[in-house]
Amino acid sequence: MSDTEQYDLDAYLDRIGWQGERRAGLDTLRGVHLAHALSLPFENLDPLRGSAPSLAPADLMAKMIHGRRGGYCYEHNTLLRLALETLGFGVTPLAARVTAGAQTPQSRPRTHAMLQVEIEGDPQPYLADVGFGAAGALLLPVPLVTDTAFEGAGRRHRLVRLPHHGPLELLELQAYDTGSGEWAGQYVFTREPFAAPDFEVFNWFVGTHPRSPFTRRPYLQRTTAGRHLALDGDRFTETLADGTVTGRTLTDESEARRVVAEEFGIEVPEGVALLG
Repeated sequence: MSDTEQYDLDAYLDRIGWQGERRAGLDTLRGVHLAHALSLPFENLDPLRGSAPSLAPADLMAKMIHGRRGGYCYEHNTLLRLALETLGFGVTPLAARVTAGAQTPQSRPRTHAMLQVEIEGDPQPYLADVGFGAAGALLLPVPLVTDTAFEGAGRRHRLVRLPHHGPLELLELQAYDTGSGEWAGQYVFTREPFAAPDFEVFNWFVGTHPRSPFTRRPYLQRTTAGRHLALDGDRFTETLADGTVTGRTLTDESEARRVVAEEFGIEVPEGVALLG
């Protein structure tokens, strides 16, 4: 059975609230991307109990669509890839090194997944990514062109070329920080295609390795119209569209579970301790 045969497009579109056209055009790509980003939270609750989440389409449907959970980049962008392929888009999975907080682009492994999307008749491919857990993540796909700023759903992004010694062009996705007034790097990548076995390896490492931050503390994100919510360890933060940030420290397990349920829409599964 193929991946798309294990995938229920109707259930996915209902979960994200998309009622627009089902044709492989730019409006559909933008609409589905935004609806997904505003509907499905980012969360690492499976790694917190010592297991890498399954990337099998049937398991993703059971967890994130019917079970109303969230996931991290491999899960989110696998769901989006399946939807786009079913709708008739050409999709190439890509992998990136996260540069946010890194000393150099080469100091981290490729552990982030995103997508290159092609539309028939459009010579320009697009970068799509609904799985980057950060307040400045993409809400809309951006054309894969460099040195041009794109604004979408209240956020600004651009792609820039970075110097390096490899045979492929190295691109960095940057987001404009309204608080500092500066561009900040999010991740670097080449347009080399990656396949499902690659992401199985990445997923196993990120979801089970004791040095992975996702196995050590809760990390949840949720974007809604006008605000972004984050739980990083015991710190709960709200970022508004104008850059205003407020936060508080959660003091006990019951409070943390209540915040996850009320603010992120997720019931914490058995065997997960949020605050240790």
